[in-house]
Amino acid sequence: MSEQPSEPGPKGPSWGNISERHWSRARRGANREAIEYYRQRSRAPGVREGGAERNFYCMHCDGVIPAEPPAEVCPHCGAAIEGRARRFFNWVELDQPGSSDLAALVKVALPILALLALVSLLAWWIFGR
Repeated sequence: MSEQPSEPGPKGPSWGNISERHWSRARRGANREAIEYYRQRSRAPGVREGGAERNFYCMHCDGVIPAEPPAEVCPHCGAAIEGRARRFFNWVELDQPGSSDLAALVKVALPILALLALVSLLAWWIFGR
């Protein structure tokens, strides 16, 4: 037995078995601030042009900066690109390795080792006689 096709008519978005109480429909119209923020971001310099395959955003003008070749200044506002942080679409990434942690480790380990040596010397002096 074959089914009859449904009657033709205007098709809207397919919500499947989702009722009006589902969060995706119940929150329709919410988060206006976030929507406006993304609309504003879409007007930043370089965004309309599509950017490049790997790019990041300027911390000053929100313009798109291609990752390759490495730039020293923003091509849109001329601000210097400094530091290791790169701002991507919705996260900030530290994509360059940091400096060594040896100096921080020595600052912690040296006093502990000195205290351990002092306690050992004191224990030897008291119990070793």
